[in-house]
Amino acid sequence: MTEPGRKEGFSSNFGMVAAAVGSAIGLGNLWRFPYLVGQNGGAAFIIVYLIITLVISTPILLAESVIGRRGGGAPAEAYRNVTGRKAWGAAGIMGMITCFMIMSFYVVVGGWTIKYLLLSCVMQFHRGAQIDSGALFTGFMTDSTAPIAYSILFILLTIIIIILGVQKGIEKTSKLMMPMLFVLIILIGIRSVTLPGAKVGIAYLFNPDFSSLTFKSILEALGQSFFSLSLGACMMITYGAYTPKSSNLTKNAAVISVSDTFFAVMAGCAIMPAVFAFGVNPTQGAGLVFVTLPQIFTQMPLGGVCSALFFFALFLAAVSSAVSLFEVITSSLMSITGKSRRTSAIIVALVLTATGSVCSLSQGVLRGVTIAGMNIFDQFDYLSSNFLMTTGGLLTVVCIGWCVGKEAFLDEITAGGTIRVNRTLASILFFIIKYVAPVVIVGTAISIIF
Repeated sequence: MTEPGRKEGFSSNFGMVAAAVGSAIGLGNLWRFPYLVGQNGGAAFIIVYLIITLVISTPILLAESVIGRRGGGAPAEAYRNVTGRKAWGAAGIMGMITCFMIMSFYVVVGGWTIKYLLLSCVMQFHRGAQIDSGALFTGFMTDSTAPIAYSILFILLTIIIIILGVQKGIEKTSKLMMPMLFVLIILIGIRSVTLPGAKVGIAYLFNPDFSSLTFKSILEALGQSFFSLSLGACMMITYGAYTPKSSNLTKNAAVISVSDTFFAVMAGCAIMPAVFAFGVNPTQGAGLVFVTLPQIFTQMPLGGVCSALFFFALFLAAVSSAVSLFEVITSSLMSITGKSRRTSAIIVALVLTATGSVCSLSQGVLRGVTIAGMNIFDQFDYLSSNFLMTTGGLLTVVCIGWCVGKEAFLDEITAGGTIRVNRTLASILFFIIKYVAPVVIVGTAISIIF
């Protein structure tokens, strides 16, 4: 049941956690995390990543949940409600803009996943297939019409879930997609690690090499953790507003963080052993997923089946993250304009179609249009990841640590004293939110700039 005073809400805590995990698990888990692990000391990087996620990112995730549930509305409204100051609404508006910028390029990549899923379903990447995967991807990505058409299809699939609402749309699909996604990545991982020569890939991931760790490695671990959990984009503020009062926010934050990290490690097990089994050097980003892996599938026993499973998993990861980003924008527009969910979602979809098309074309006919040396697609990615999300995260911890205060924070995570939370742990979490997290975020931002 939806809580009194809330127009919409998750019907259960499991539904909320499934939706939040779906938001955290995205394309970055599948193509960026394995690369970073291999390039920064294997298991040494994983250890650093785990520490950062548990000590820094999880408390920030909890802070966002507190703002959302205590504020009881869309991000801008939630910030105003918990602080009692209208000016704080700007933080929520910035979160909406951040999600919009991310979605503008994310829908393009989402379209790519649909294209490659369809190619896999018609056995384009079966064993023995003669295909130049590099030329295939470049030709598709730089085309002026096909990528846009697939992006629009991706937007339509996402908007259907959003229009159905929190319980019938977001919660229901998350409960279905998340278990399916975990099963798929485990199956692919089992197939990958059993390939001849896969041991080299496993060693690449898990042999700890602390000599390869640098200050840059720590920054990359922090950035990956921050981006993967969508911190600073108001996702958990939005979902927090839909969370039942009976839910244990502290436990939820830990489950979400652990689930996201587990999936990232499993993604590494699914990808890197196969890459090394066929003697291919790993590459970063889209090239690993859309160029290297298709080439591997054509050499792998049951390659056609494996490719279909992999790109279906990739598609599910893309949709689950897109839904949360879309919901932040839609709920914010509903709050600002007073329009219905359906109308707001359609407006968002139409604008995203335009901005997504520009991002897609920047890979082709508009690639000569650059800002600070980057095309529009890359610039949207760079600004949202390195500046907007960082600023949003800083505003979150300042809001809880310096405006909301410890007593209100404790009251919310204990649900007015009805949920038992270790007092010492709660005090440590608040200390991190108030003092440690702001210093880390500001230090990271300075390092990025200089």
